[in-house]
Amino acid sequence: MRICSFLPSATEILFALGLDEQIVGVSHECDFPPQALAKPRVVTTVIDQEHLSSDEIDRAVQTALQERTSLYRVDIEALRRARPDLLVTQELCDVCAIDTATVSEALGALSYRPDVVSLHPHTLLEMLDDVRAVGERTGRVRAAEGLIQSLRDRLDCVQARLEPITDRPRVLCLEWLKPPMACGHWVPEQVELAGGHELLGRKGEPSRYITWQEIAAAEPDILILMPCGFSMERTRRELSLVTDEPLWRTLPAVRERQVYLVNGPAYFNRSGPRLVEGIELLAGVSHPLECDDLIPDGSCINIVNAVG
Repeated sequence: MRICSFLPSATEILFALGLDEQIVGVSHECDFPPQALAKPRVVTTVIDQEHLSSDEIDRAVQTALQERTSLYRVDIEALRRARPDLLVTQELCDVCAIDTATVSEALGALSYRPDVVSLHPHTLLEMLDDVRAVGERTGRVRAAEGLIQSLRDRLDCVQARLEPITDRPRVLCLEWLKPPMACGHWVPEQVELAGGHELLGRKGEPSRYITWQEIAAAEPDILILMPCGFSMERTRRELSLVTDEPLWRTLPAVRERQVYLVNGPAYFNRSGPRLVEGIELLAGVSHPLECDDLIPDGSCINIVNAVG
């Protein structure tokens, strides 16, 4: 079977199921595991994320959405060369990954119709269902069930450690810095499973714009910065977008030095298996005495200690 993945979370699932030899095309964002970087790119973006600021990217995204133009392009020639039997795409978010209209247009340019799996997760459970669906469509049911069970076992281990805990810190996760956006979909669930209480994010719903007045009024004990699609280094270059805000130093999280920059694409932005590692990370940050050893190496930085 020849497989093309149009989104990073699908690529991670495919590799986790042992299908790396069958993957013949991926998107420009598919960077995990590292072997994915060697696969042919069949999807690119029209936005220059490396050189535009956060607010410039947001304006470009909003303009594209208003004008009903796609943020992504399919390299038709690369897709034809790949000759996929199966294409894995998504229906969740036109901002985070290629939209269904662009996928349909690309399929129309082929001389045949490959099988299509479209993922549509809003919660952690639905991510596990997607793992099962990909396993079923690729003949890797046993591998999928094994992966799902291993992820459930890790979740059970976190819950066992947190069982004696009664204090749940007030957590605020920002999925964009300027304008600020509260988290959505599975992230509030990740916070809850990690022993915290997400203040402004809404489980199972898209991330949304919020104001600094709302952030200050929420009085978070812990503030997590996880800009969607940004590496930690990319986010560090724009920390002034939050630290220069007049209300920044009024936040309890800042006063108590509990502000963390995390690897959003790895553990929070993408609906793949590493969401469980994101829960372990949050558990370690929220309850360090019980779970500090669960934080993946290099996955977060206390930015108050770094920038003051």
